[in-house]
Amino acid sequence: MPKYVIEREIPGAGKMSAQDLKAISQKSCSVLTKMGSQIQWLHSYVTEDKIYCVYVAPTEDMVLEHAKQGGFPANRISKVSTIIDPTTAE
Repeated sequence: MPKYVIEREIPGAGKMSAQDLKAISQKSCSVLTKMGSQIQWLHSYVTEDKIYCVYVAPTEDMVLEHAKQGGFPANRISKVSTIIDPTTAE
């Protein structure tokens, strides 16, 4: 199943409290539960003004639908072509 990286522009994301991040996570999980098991949220990286989320989904449209239902921005969605890590160098 394809992986996607979603770039969400959220000013001040890096200054969000643990409670704010928990609320966002709960909302996302709630929407995912309603959408079914085809779409999964793996993890996210929070930076100063953006959150980068990694999802597994059959289509980009499904990722967009999750964002729409959750009220989250999805400023850029990129399909992952391949993954490399330090073992790639071996």
